[in-house]
Amino acid sequence: MKTNKDWHEKHKMPKNATFEQRVAWHLEHVKNCACRPIPKKLAEAMAKKQIAS
Repeated sequence: MKTNKDWHEKHKMPKNATFEQRVAWHLEHVKNCACRPIPKKLAEAMAKKQIAS
């Protein structure tokens, strides 16, 4: 998988990120970088809240 180093440098995950911040970061991440998928636990929580990934 290819890492978008520039994107990662400009878009740091906030410290002590809330659920909503984590969701927003990961949704943007999958659009801009292919280094990894959304973590399984977060994806499961998103599915329970009917948030499309």
